[in-house]
Amino acid sequence: MRDGAAEVHNHPMFDWNDLKYFLALARHHSTIAAGKALGLSQSTVHRRLSELERRIGHQLVTRQTTGYRLTEFGEQLLPYAERVEAAIADVERRVADTEHDLSGVIRVTCPEPIVFRMTQSGLIERFHSLYPKLRVAFVTSDRYLDLSKGEVDVAFRSGDTDDELVGRKIADSIWAVYASRDYIERHGKPERVEDMSAHPLVGFDETLSKHRTATWLRDVAPDARMAARNNSVLGLVYAVKSGVGIGPLPTALGDAEPDLVRVLGPIPELSRSWRLLTHPDLRRTPRIAAFFDFIIGERDALKSILTG
Repeated sequence: MRDGAAEVHNHPMFDWNDLKYFLALARHHSTIAAGKALGLSQSTVHRRLSELERRIGHQLVTRQTTGYRLTEFGEQLLPYAERVEAAIADVERRVADTEHDLSGVIRVTCPEPIVFRMTQSGLIERFHSLYPKLRVAFVTSDRYLDLSKGEVDVAFRSGDTDDELVGRKIADSIWAVYASRDYIERHGKPERVEDMSAHPLVGFDETLSKHRTATWLRDVAPDARMAARNNSVLGLVYAVKSGVGIGPLPTALGDAEPDLVRVLGPIPELSRSWRLLTHPDLRRTPRIAAFFDFIIGERDALKSILTG
């Protein structure tokens, strides 16, 4: 008995898809007209209806000179079949609405210099032209904004990431050590990482003391003098350009500055992956899914924005 029960559970009594043949015949009273309404042949309608009757174990229609008529059992079943049809139409409508319901704001966080490069590259404009009702709003901060608290929807991040976030790797984050041309003329440049202690350095302040560049500088040049400390990557770029010292910068930014020279690196210890991240609850929402799909499709353009 139990086996039998399992059997019934695993093999549905009939294919609910076949209800539409039953409904078409109930409405049109002929297999030709029903077939036309469904865009199928008369024989398909006939075959699928016979299959439905076989599975249910009851006759649903009888053939008369005036066309098909429902049996008593067919009449009883009709309102139920109509409810199934209505429910499926609701599902289809909801799916279609969701596809069209692509409106609203996507709050994106990433380091400030990257915002400028993304905007300049025309990337965001391309997204807006694909999805006119969606708008990307940048929220910039060098501290990590909290996606789980809803401060932002999506983050471009390199470095250590929160375990509960979901994302895709989109590029590599590469860092090297830079100096200004003016600095090199006056003080020369380090030939090896070990020489860095002899130069004044530019790095992050204590608010970013856990950043990998801060840890790396403490490791390789513990005795060096810190000439400038900053709380943003853009601040580091300006400090190195001013010539007060040398310091690590993302290659995307350092290489783009004509006044700067890459003196060491890329530094393997500073390499990380750029990832596009969001909270798992948001990943499937239409506007976030649209943004993710667009960004993943634009990976080549992003590589030059993120890594130079």
